[in-house]
Amino acid sequence: MTSLALPTGIDIREVGMRDGLQLEAPVPLDDKLAMLEALVATGVRRIEVTSFVSPKAVPALADADEVAKHLGSWPDVHWSALVANTRGAVRAVDAGVPDLEYVVSAADSHSLANAGRPTDDAAAAIGEIARLAHDAGGSLEVIVATAWDCPFDGRTDPARTLDVVRRAAEQGADQLCLGDTIGTVTPRRAVDLLDAVRDAAPGLEVGAHFHDTRGTGQANALAAVQAGVRQLDASIGGLGGCPFAPGASGNIATEELVYWAEDSGIATGLDLDALVAAARVTERAVGHPLPSSLARAGGRSVPLGPYRPSA
Repeated sequence: MTSLALPTGIDIREVGMRDGLQLEAPVPLDDKLAMLEALVATGVRRIEVTSFVSPKAVPALADADEVAKHLGSWPDVHWSALVANTRGAVRAVDAGVPDLEYVVSAADSHSLANAGRPTDDAAAAIGEIARLAHDAGGSLEVIVATAWDCPFDGRTDPARTLDVVRRAAEQGADQLCLGDTIGTVTPRRAVDLLDAVRDAAPGLEVGAHFHDTRGTGQANALAAVQAGVRQLDASIGGLGGCPFAPGASGNIATEELVYWAEDSGIATGLDLDALVAAARVTERAVGHPLPSSLARAGGRSVPLGPYRPSA
């Protein structure tokens, strides 16, 4: 009898407030707070809440400092913010968000488009950003963007991704995450690189951030989970994309990830009906339908009952 090698649980980080909104027209602060309240009600424990980057580059997140002022309303949530350089890290720490995600693009062309400097220069700043986070009592996660593929350079040489990973480990990163920035990777390539990264940085947790541009996002998530990954990013309703990666579309949808994980016996701690409700709130906030098919279907509209595997 063939069986899937599945864990008892996974840890999902909700990225809709940052990656999900960064391509949208600016959403009013009150609507963002309504989104946050709805997301917290799902039971999610980790939320990437915003990014401290240039308002000119990402106008949808120009209110990062204002959003940060309200996070004390939900003290049980682990909040993190994305930064693209040391200036952003200082802003985030000063705003009271010391748990940082620093993006380093493994591909030079994307790094130049996203951060205005090549990969080598971006990686050189990891140590200083780690120090800023640690001195403030926080942590640093290095997210390797274009870990598999780049919209400008094509397939990323795995050696480039592994070089960023090793430099992150050497400079004090607490955690790593590989980003399929343009949603082109498939399960075998996803797992091969994840395995290589864990070998290159033993002792560091490695998460995954998949986009669903070509419909492979959830398949990649399942493959990653089977390969031992326990931390996954997902966005409510499947919102998201990179403004500096032409053609990139949304992240894997949180509610779809939770649907198949929970039905497969993998605990997430998130409530599916509350996620569908949060997707409705998000849809109103952005003013258009969401990509997620499950959000449109309405969650548990059909009472299927518990799954019991055959003997």
